[in-house]
Amino acid sequence: MIEQEASAPDALLRANAVEAAGSSPVRLRGVIDRGLDDPNLGVRSVAAATAGRVKLKGAASRLHGLETDSSPYVRASAIGALARLGEAVDQSPLAEMLLGDPSPKIRSHAAFTLGEIGNRSALGLLKEAAGAKLERASTGEVKLMQLQIAEAMVKLGDEAQLQPIRAALYPSRPDELESAVLAVQILGQVRDKAAMGQLMHMASYRDQGGQPLPAEIRLAVCSALAKMGEKKGGFIADEFRASKSAALRAQAAAAYGDIGDGMSLARLKELLDDPDKLVRVAAAGGVLRAVGRE
Repeated sequence: MIEQEASAPDALLRANAVEAAGSSPVRLRGVIDRGLDDPNLGVRSVAAATAGRVKLKGAASRLHGLETDSSPYVRASAIGALARLGEAVDQSPLAEMLLGDPSPKIRSHAAFTLGEIGNRSALGLLKEAAGAKLERASTGEVKLMQLQIAEAMVKLGDEAQLQPIRAALYPSRPDELESAVLAVQILGQVRDKAAMGQLMHMASYRDQGGQPLPAEIRLAVCSALAKMGEKKGGFIADEFRASKSAALRAQAAAAYGDIGDGMSLARLKELLDDPDKLVRVAAAGGVLRAVGRE
């Protein structure tokens, strides 16, 4: 299924297939390789990041070719991948993006890449970037950028940056939803077990009107807890596996893949027959993560 959708006309579907292939890089090596040559910049960027994450042997020549890609996202992902593969690569363009690009999204991507590379010498750059002002960026864009910078700093050893990430968990306005979801995802990625109590509270939280937190946050909580070894959040994914929203069903499938127990695999088997292709790819990727294929 992943191999089939990696050639789909829809670029988003191809990107999701490439990312899913990272859970089985030996069997699905060809999917990642094709992604590196994809005409869509988003797919190329995902493929480069995936190649670096799984340390895909033999991908260096293609990745070197992407160092001069027309997209800064692709260039950053390629540089990060090459660094993770142990290749000689000039990382200075990442610093230029982080400190000089007018787009907070590109700065965020550069920060994330530096965190993935794992070189502690980048902490100074990230600290400088965290204090930079972007006059033309929205408050929401700046918040997402600051969270991404904080994540990178945590990955490089600055544990103090966990505090602003935890502080972003509870949105007070609708425009803070995206940053709250990102904060939850980050805490799961960095395995912040000190935040498990907060996350478990969020899973069952109800406001004064009896309403839970938004579905996107709760599903992110389910995945974050699973990554920390707490699999009791599966009831959240159960709530949304039959949602009218394909995006929520796909997020539920991803959560089941993170949980990875027998019941989750049974749910994923059902979602492999979902009418939406993005949900099916999410389910296929979840199965691969759950069973640990190479």
